Amino acid sequence: MKRIDIPVEGMHCASCAANIERRVNREPGVIAANVNFANQVVAVEYDEQLTDVAALVAAVRDAGYEVSALTTTFPVGGMTCASCVARVEKALGRVPGVVSAAVNLATNQATVSYLAGVAAPEDLHAAVREAGYEVPVEPRPETVEIPSEQVDYQRRRDERELGVLRRDLWIAGVLGAIVLIVSHVEFIIRVLPESLITPTAWLLLLLASIVQFGPGWRFYVGAWKSLKHASADMNTLIALGTTAAWGYSAAAVIFSGPFTRAAMTSAGGMAPNLIHLLYFDTSVVIIALILLGRFFEARARSHTSDAIRKLMGLRAKTARVLRAGGPVEIPIAQVRPGDLVVVRPGEKVPVDGTVTEGGSAVDESMLTGESLPVEKHPGDAVIGATLNRTGTFTFRAERVGRETVLAQIIRLVEQAQGSKAPIQRLADVVAGIFVPIVLAVAFLTLLVWLLVGATPVTALLHFVAVLIIACPCSLGLATPTAIMVGTGRAAEMGILIKGGEVLERAHALTTVVLDKTGTLTHGTPEVTEIVPLQGDETELLRLAAAAEVGSEHPLGDAVVREARKRGLALPPALDFQAIPGQGVQAVVEGRRLLLGNARLLEAHAVSLERMAGADERLLAGGNTPLYVAIDGELAGVIAVADTVRPNAIVAVRRLRSLSLRTVMLTGDHRQVAEAIAAQVGVDQVIADVLPRHKADEIRRLQEEGAVVAMVGDGINDAPALAQADIGIAVGSGTDVALEASDITLIGDDLTGVVVGIDLSRRTLRTIRQNLFWAFIYNVLGIPIAAGALAPIGVVLSPMLAALAMAFSSVFVVSNSLRLRGYQPPRGDEADQTPR
Repeated sequence: MKRIDIPVEGMHCASCAANIERRVNREPGVIAANVNFANQVVAVEYDEQLTDVAALVAAVRDAGYEVSALTTTFPVGGMTCASCVARVEKALGRVPGVVSAAVNLATNQATVSYLAGVAAPEDLHAAVREAGYEVPVEPRPETVEIPSEQVDYQRRRDERELGVLRRDLWIAGVLGAIVLIVSHVEFIIRVLPESLITPTAWLLLLLASIVQFGPGWRFYVGAWKSLKHASADMNTLIALGTTAAWGYSAAAVIFSGPFTRAAMTSAGGMAPNLIHLLYFDTSVVIIALILLGRFFEARARSHTSDAIRKLMGLRAKTARVLRAGGPVEIPIAQVRPGDLVVVRPGEKVPVDGTVTEGGSAVDESMLTGESLPVEKHPGDAVIGATLNRTGTFTFRAERVGRETVLAQIIRLVEQAQGSKAPIQRLADVVAGIFVPIVLAVAFLTLLVWLLVGATPVTALLHFVAVLIIACPCSLGLATPTAIMVGTGRAAEMGILIKGGEVLERAHALTTVVLDKTGTLTHGTPEVTEIVPLQGDETELLRLAAAAEVGSEHPLGDAVVREARKRGLALPPALDFQAIPGQGVQAVVEGRRLLLGNARLLEAHAVSLERMAGADERLLAGGNTPLYVAIDGELAGVIAVADTVRPNAIVAVRRLRSLSLRTVMLTGDHRQVAEAIAAQVGVDQVIADVLPRHKADEIRRLQEEGAVVAMVGDGINDAPALAQADIGIAVGSGTDVALEASDITLIGDDLTGVVVGIDLSRRTLRTIRQNLFWAFIYNVLGIPIAAGALAPIGVVLSPMLAALAMAFSSVFVVSNSLRLRGYQPPRGDEADQTPR
């Protein structure tokens, strides 16, 4: 199974999205197709054995919409025959996002059509090189800016759409204003000589026709595309409604005699002014207002992807790579794994890698949200797009292009923004049948008004009002705009939320389970106290560390690190033996040492009576005691503790302010666990749990009725993360567990857990507000437009209906954009919505 995001142009409402989904889902091999109306993308999961990208693109185009594909031509070296051509074409065809590839042996060039934002020229070049051929690429001078192709494409698409809308809006607005003034300012109509009435009516017809078939032509194009596939969308409603008003008025001008006589009959023999019989103002103002709404909607919608653009804009454009003659400035796309890259103060790290020489403080806040710079020395990992603050260092490139942490983050955010929340299913169902229902209601309205004796004009105006006020656009924008802004804002703060389903589950959480080691604590034990019974503490530490040099246990490593920190010389250890679950034994300087827990010493008949009281004090303080015996006699105890993270106490307090129960899950001793729990303030402790049984504990909590989030490091806790309703992985910069969890913290600040849950809740609340507005707007608006309140004198004109429809979509998008200003809760500011 593969997944691909296909950018689509030409969608205008949720009905368009439903049409595309229906058509693509019919394609053999398609498992699921989900259209995000807000970012104009269809996400398709498919079996590559049964279909390919070209077939999926053809399906979208067959539905009447255009796919945003780019074409590039580049030279290919090393081809000698037709089989080489076939091999290169096959290699290019395997690149995700390639629609078609044609290679010309005579010109030694490849022409490739690919999906914007899915594939990139560097991916194509890499595929050709991997197939064994050359792609001669001239190094670009460092003065040339190399923008991200996807960022550039999206920006150009949005600018083009806004430019066309702005032009059409000006035409419709200016001409519409003239038609409106001439049609409604009674003074103008009265002072017109009778000889100019008919020419004025023809002028209004000309102006209205320019608007109807100029700026309004887009509605006919959209309606025709839908009609070809036996469906209907928002364009159908607008085209039908405005054509009805324009067509009636055009007929009144062209056949003014019969229309005037009919009007005289209904008015009791008085000759009416021809201009009073025209409703061109209705059609042109409706078109102008709908274009105004679409303009504001498009401008607001373009901001929903600001976060992803900001992430893409973080990337460095060039890299200073060491070559035989010295450092060379090259485009970042040409950096290869293994290259040595030099980074000077104030420059961005181009790609991911490991420091080989030099050192510096690197600002990683743009990815992790951590404000303090991180010291980097040889052997430390650096992340692409982070900012070098002070020194100069050299690092070896390891992950480049789409393999960098930033690229993975962007890919995950894009997938999250293209996802759907389960709450949207009802909106999808309604959107799929919305337009046919509105058409039926509109024609029923027309018929009913005629049957009750209303004039054809009155019936027509109600018919048009019903068509125009209906708005599936707001239904289609309600969920995706909120998801895009919410997940984008989270990504800006170093929190990756996987999508709509996660947002909905986060809203129902009742319990947060926190792993102790590496999550609530630093995960690196340290020696906190040494209690010798014979000799001094330095001698006891020296012998114990010598015995632990061969151990791989974290507690033993803490003892060795403490000894080296103090500058102690460690003698060699003989007959080293690690005893699983107990400790180690070894011979140091002719003396046999035992170092481990009480079970180890008891197994060797070493009495612990002399430590009575001291070990209980250490355990109560959250320390793990390592008993040391020399030649069968207890020599002392070394206390080792995994210290609590500074932000753990704040994070737990804020989780409780979210009305969430907190549970600490650990394999450590209960006394140690309870001491840590007392420090951080968790509600419940589950201790002495083996790693393989952590998932069982999560399951037990779920059986008790809890909706559980599990917070762990994403590696050792993978089974528990998978079992939980929401798995939250605490990352460590380069080691981001993107696939192991539903929410991933790129940094190790636990307050990110609070932010992730709180922002998820607020995003879902925004979705519910949007859906409520969209539904209630249509539930109330359509009956009013049909004339349900006409008996009490409340009549909705088609122009007011157009204004209301435009406002509906703009309101939904604007409400979602409020999430861009989200700020983390400060304790009692968290969303404490009862659940």
